[in-house]
Amino acid sequence: MSTDHTDAKRHDGLYETLLNAIPSSVLLVGRDLRIALTNRNFLEKSRRSAEETLERRLPEVFPPAILDHTKIVRRIQSVFDTNEATAGEKITYRAPGGLMRIYYYRVLPLADRDTVEFAILIMEDVTEQERLSEDIRRMERHLSIVVESTSEIILSTDPEGRILSWNQSAGQISGYTSQEVEGQCFCQFCAPEHQADVRRLFSERKETKTQEHPEWALVTKGGKEVPVSWICSPMMDDEGKTIGVVAVGRDLTESRKLEAQLLQAEKLAALGVMAGGIAHELRNPLAICSSSAQFLMAEEIAPEFRRQCARKLQQGMQRASGIIEHLLKFTRPSQPGDHVKLDLLAVLKETLMLVADQAKIQDIKVKAPLPETPAFVHGDAHLLQQVFMNLFLNAIHAMPTGGQLRVIVERDLRQVRVQVADTGHGIVAADLANIFDPFYSKSAGKKGTGLGLPLCYAIVKQHAGAIEVDSAPGQGCTFTVRLDLSQD
Repeated sequence: MSTDHTDAKRHDGLYETLLNAIPSSVLLVGRDLRIALTNRNFLEKSRRSAEETLERRLPEVFPPAILDHTKIVRRIQSVFDTNEATAGEKITYRAPGGLMRIYYYRVLPLADRDTVEFAILIMEDVTEQERLSEDIRRMERHLSIVVESTSEIILSTDPEGRILSWNQSAGQISGYTSQEVEGQCFCQFCAPEHQADVRRLFSERKETKTQEHPEWALVTKGGKEVPVSWICSPMMDDEGKTIGVVAVGRDLTESRKLEAQLLQAEKLAALGVMAGGIAHELRNPLAICSSSAQFLMAEEIAPEFRRQCARKLQQGMQRASGIIEHLLKFTRPSQPGDHVKLDLLAVLKETLMLVADQAKIQDIKVKAPLPETPAFVHGDAHLLQQVFMNLFLNAIHAMPTGGQLRVIVERDLRQVRVQVADTGHGIVAADLANIFDPFYSKSAGKKGTGLGLPLCYAIVKQHAGAIEVDSAPGQGCTFTVRLDLSQD
């Protein structure tokens, strides 16, 4: 007997421990709606003691507002009548002095031989889940508003490129609604010449996780092509697996119009500068020619003076002709078909010989340790000689009281670089960005036509090369010409 009592007591202890370990609130309710049993979770959440709860009827434990506005009592009575559990329902409950809590509750029968002796009321506290869900819903609403309010095209696709979402701007620009494009392949709405690139991006997207920045034209419902700049980013799940692509597109129509307007304005500005430069350069020799011609028209003029006027007239015409010739070379340096394989070092050596005497007269030391191995490029030897002749003469003119002219040749497997450096007065920073503009030369009208460096730039570009300048006032100037080496 003592053993049975001990076992029963141990079982009761285990039962109570098990009941209190349940994270939900559990109440055992009799037919008279009295609470026969409850667990610790309910007592803690309701801020009640066991004495204040056990053997009390539900209206004494639950606030009237809850019982009046919920179906708890009716659900409990239904369990006693039908011996069937109820479906889950939500209840909001605030304990005295506590915060609002949200529960989902169910009522289950506790039967003995088909007779329901008690109803089990189980209440699950879902307050935090509800708050988290509300935060998520609020965030989703905010994100949806942002996506729909932006002027950018925003769409998402699955890994195969089928459209999942299509924002309002995408619909306004394309003319297609989200219902019309959903499930369709994104490439179908791109220009035919871009569809292969779109398919390639989605086929490679499964392997790479980097952003892409293509420009694909979007074809509208009316058949018009809209230039769009895209940013395509992978969508990844929690395991880092690519599950789709998010594409953000910007309509380039207006920016292209603006670019065209700016380009036209730049052309007109350049044309104005060139026209002014041409007028300025031609006015001087024409003025000399005009005055000389007037003297020659006089009836009585000394033979020597006549010869001087004729000479000035000829010089003025030669200068005007030279300006026109340089201008034609600047606008149309040569045709690519004129290019042949040539040794750039031979061009440099010949050009250095042509300027050697003038450099010597001005006390300028020329240092040009050229490599012995030829540097073959494709080009026009005469035009390339013009480039280096201009650079050498500019360097000499920048050192009127003497100095040093250095020519350095460097190359790698693909390119040859020629540096022309002087120790002259240098170029101020404000002028560096404009030295390749026609007629910008500070020496134009004095020693040059203002077309020397622009002509160099045009010739080097026509040879698929590059020309750069590095200078500072009082520290000399270095021009670097880069040309591709011939690979055959």
